[in-house]
Amino acid sequence: MLKDLPPAATVIGDKGYASDKIRKMLSQQGISPCIPPRRCCKKPVHYSKRLYRKGHKIENLFSRQKDWRPIATRYDRCTHVFRSAILLTATVPFW
Repeated sequence: MLKDLPPAATVIGDKGYASDKIRKMLSQQGISPCIPPRRCCKKPVHYSKRLYRKGHKIENLFSRQKDWRPIATRYDRCTHVFRSAILLTATVPFW
């Protein structure tokens, strides 16, 4: 899936994605990774702590979408209807 990412400047990820292989793949695509290192990591890795803290806003958006029952259980069979429901639930908090 990392190969199919849309053009982006930075990718924010959790410690579960803190591997040299993922960082290298993102760097080859011209994307700077913002992934904190694991505690057991011996080699220090630089990442933007300020940018990483902003990632909770994205996680909160997905959490709010899961509160909508049709989204959580995926009632819609057509992908275009499901996509429109996701876009609708993403815009409601900002309205």
